[in-house]
Amino acid sequence: MLTPVRVSRPSLTDIDSICLRCLYRLSKATVVSTQRRRFSHSPPRLDLIATKPKQRDGYFSHNSLLGIAKLQAGNMARVNAPFERKIDTGERSASTESSSIQLPARTPSESPSAGLYYSPISELPHRRRKRLKGESTTSLDLDPIIPPDASSRLATVSTSLPPSSLRRLFTTCLSLSKPRLSFLMVLTTTTAYSLYPVPAVLLPTTTISPSLSALTLVFLTSGTALCCASANALNMLLEPEHDAKMTRTRNRPLVRGLITKRGAFVFASIAGAVGVGSLWFGVNPTVAFLGGINIFLYAAVYTPMKRLSVLNTWAGAVVGGIPPLMGWAAAAGQSASGNGEWQELLLGDGSIGGWLLAGLLFTWQFPHFNAFSWTIKEEYKNAGYRMLAWTNPKMNGRVALRYSFFFFPICFGLWWYGITDQGFLVTSSIVNVWIVREAWRFWAKEGQKGSARGLFWASIWHLPVIMVLAMAHKKGLWEGVWGWAIGEDTEEDPWLDGEEETRTSKEKKEGSSILEPILHVATAVS
Repeated sequence: MLTPVRVSRPSLTDIDSICLRCLYRLSKATVVSTQRRRFSHSPPRLDLIATKPKQRDGYFSHNSLLGIAKLQAGNMARVNAPFERKIDTGERSASTESSSIQLPARTPSESPSAGLYYSPISELPHRRRKRLKGESTTSLDLDPIIPPDASSRLATVSTSLPPSSLRRLFTTCLSLSKPRLSFLMVLTTTTAYSLYPVPAVLLPTTTISPSLSALTLVFLTSGTALCCASANALNMLLEPEHDAKMTRTRNRPLVRGLITKRGAFVFASIAGAVGVGSLWFGVNPTVAFLGGINIFLYAAVYTPMKRLSVLNTWAGAVVGGIPPLMGWAAAAGQSASGNGEWQELLLGDGSIGGWLLAGLLFTWQFPHFNAFSWTIKEEYKNAGYRMLAWTNPKMNGRVALRYSFFFFPICFGLWWYGITDQGFLVTSSIVNVWIVREAWRFWAKEGQKGSARGLFWASIWHLPVIMVLAMAHKKGLWEGVWGWAIGEDTEEDPWLDGEEETRTSKEKKEGSSILEPILHVATAVS
């Protein structure tokens, strides 16, 4: 780029010896310099920039040179030094001063862009945005923020209460019971209870009494909740030293010393005894046995197995599949034709629905827990828990994807055996496709790029949505509404038809008995 060079005006003594025409030409003359600079590396006119009116903050926030110009306007040589280039004029003059000059370090308060320091040769804006985006994504994947569980939050609330108050004791015991997990188990139990197909003999149109007892439902929900509380308290009782090594569990009541181990054992024992007793006397012995065996499996099998083998996930899935089987057996006990023994309730003709719901909960455990454990796999590793997330990450993704495909045949089986109507096939397939898609991303990306969090939250929504859809599409729930909407005549009750036929035959017999003597006399006279 050619740069004009100004020519100094001649002195007064020289003017006397130059004519006016030459003087005019001399004043307009320019000397072309041989200096050439690259256009892309030409030094900015910081002195001109600094003299312009002050713009509002953030107007040139993408250009870091403006902030430097404001701070260094008084010392132009030091700012322009890094941009100087050697000039080829036949003689190479090396300048050592420009290479030795360094800008002073700037504090975050002096930086014009949120405390970030950029050198005069700053990176381009689009490259800076790409770098910041990559750093934020990497930080989220490598250091995920896992919120504390409900037990840890309740333990924090308990510390703010008076030490000897009943409120603190209640909050601590509620923290031991893991309320969110217990609520989920109660939800699956009551859903199975409501989905049980009531026989036609017990329909409200046939009998005055309700088909399923509300009192039985109360005993079922309370007993199941107490059994879950007992199992969770025993789980915390057996591993407080390992919970202290993990971020999300180190705030639990036993770790913080809010309750002694003896107190936790007393609470677990009372909750388990009352829960099993409620199921025994309020529901039936089969459901009580399932509640007791679930406490044993969770506390005595699943909890110690977490430090021994990765098969602990399968053991935990069995524990999660028992509550819906309890709800199904509770409803089946009210319409049992025999003595209501466990063979009839669990292995009878109508027991297939309970096993399908148990299989749904068993299958759901793998995409849910495998995605969750991946986000805190390092903490599991440091605490000594053997999980697929860190022992075999590839198998962890394959297991989550494999079991997510089983949702389709399970939902199909609920329609095939008359538990739900045909609409459930459509609505459940939409939700199942969603979780399979997230499981596929989790497997393909090996948990990276947010795929683990995506699958975890998909599983959180998947289970309650499937449960609600199953109850909304229960077989026979909408048949009366549909018949009324299209104007179909309702079918006559077969029990009423049978009573009418019995009454008609009885009247015929009474009429024949009255006419028989008259016919006998008429025959004798003739």
